[in-house]
Amino acid sequence: MQACILVVDDETEILDMVRDALESQGYQVETAQSGAEAKAKVRLSPDLILLDVMLPDYSGFEVCQVIRPLVNCPIIFLSARTSEADRIQGLAVGGDDYLIKPFGLSELRARVHAHLRREERPRSDRRATLRFGDLSLDVEGHTVRVQGDNLPLTPREFDILCLLALHPGQVFSKDQIYDQVWGLDASGDASTVTEHIKKIRSKLTILDPERSYIATMWGVGYKWDVARQE
Repeated sequence: MQACILVVDDETEILDMVRDALESQGYQVETAQSGAEAKAKVRLSPDLILLDVMLPDYSGFEVCQVIRPLVNCPIIFLSARTSEADRIQGLAVGGDDYLIKPFGLSELRARVHAHLRREERPRSDRRATLRFGDLSLDVEGHTVRVQGDNLPLTPREFDILCLLALHPGQVFSKDQIYDQVWGLDASGDASTVTEHIKKIRSKLTILDPERSYIATMWGVGYKWDVARQE
């Protein structure tokens, strides 16, 4: 299966150049020209992300912090900023590599290939049906079943459950959940996360009163509290 690469850069000329270089190697390429668009495109489950640092709405560092919990793929920063502090920051927020502009296309292709070969990560759990005890989650199909019964969730409720279930044991603050589910351009209040969690729990309890799937970490946030079954 072709590896899918998401290229995020606000310069059309660079996007076209990189896309042509990667497609010539047999990769599937998706593009985005802003942080908000990149956040939406990560739902395509890319195998690798090339992320510009200077975007029109958010910095690449900010975008990386938001999308890193959502993807399990390598993220390579592209930037004209050459300082050691910038490179360190890129790695600190979740990047795997840092390529300085202007770069050669041969080097870009080599780095992409090396990361994909080294990682050998699957196309992501997002294409599979995940099982947690009596709960099954079809991420691509946007369905959740508990003890064989369909769990009726709103799109936001599904996205929250999906975020937590894909990272069992990882604690997410309300702000992190809000940013990742509502998006970078949202203008609401993270307190709405609490109400959505209550509704999800209420629906889960009706179908499975013996198990608590979402744990509250007081003063910190929430986590998925059921181990995945392989």
